[in-house]
Amino acid sequence: MGLSLEELKTLSAHFSSCYLTYRKNNRGAHQRKMGAGQKGFLPTPLDKLVFILLYLKCYPTYDLQGFLFGLERTRACRWVKLLLPVLEMTLGHECVLPARQIRSMEEFCHAFPGVRDVFIDGTERPVQKPKNTRRRNKMYSGKKRQTTRKVVMMTDETRRVGFLSLSKNGRRHDKRLLDKADIVRHIPSTVTVWADTGFQGINKQHPNTLLPKKATRKTPLSPEQKKENKLISGIRITVEHAIAGIKRLGCMTQSLRNRRPFIDDTFILLSAGLWNFHLRRD
Repeated sequence: MGLSLEELKTLSAHFSSCYLTYRKNNRGAHQRKMGAGQKGFLPTPLDKLVFILLYLKCYPTYDLQGFLFGLERTRACRWVKLLLPVLEMTLGHECVLPARQIRSMEEFCHAFPGVRDVFIDGTERPVQKPKNTRRRNKMYSGKKRQTTRKVVMMTDETRRVGFLSLSKNGRRHDKRLLDKADIVRHIPSTVTVWADTGFQGINKQHPNTLLPKKATRKTPLSPEQKKENKLISGIRITVEHAIAGIKRLGCMTQSLRNRRPFIDDTFILLSAGLWNFHLRRD
């Protein structure tokens, strides 16, 4: 499930309190006392946490998820819808969720305390191909040659994800998503930004930026430039390790099947939060 036994026990304690808080705030006008009635197939908070973590890790169908826990597929679907926001609340209380917007230098320093280098990259996740041609063309990624959803993320030297943009269609360019997030101008000049060739022009927005040199047909790279590019790529590999850590979960690597709005954004947020929690406990 992406967590050790010790990490699972630590997260379970906070998950229990967040579950009670969430149920209390969303009970409506019910008069029955909390905890009354028949006990379900997921009686303890640990059972509920294992249920939702297994769903994110393996991303099974509701039929298989229900079979593993002795539930009907409709009941498994209801539990997933209930426990996803509880897990997000738990990770938020653990202060491991990445920032979704950074509007000032103070917010940047809060998301990246004491950082000297940040690493920027974009990542995509596959989605089912829409029947509508217009929507399919908007989601089509020429790089992956399939329909995808894309985000831009920023990490520090420890591979911790400190910023995660909102999910957009795979057709959009990485640099365009970064400009839309409007985060570069809030990065202090003392912080070095490392990016790949997909972010050409970022050095005009932030002078303390290191980008690999890009060859053209008429101006090939010299041996010194190739050596420099190799050095930059070796340091920038940190953000690739963070992306690999997020994609340990099957909900990020398998084609998205859920139809709920913004569920792909929820998946990548929870994946990044679990990765940060794993790094903090490591």
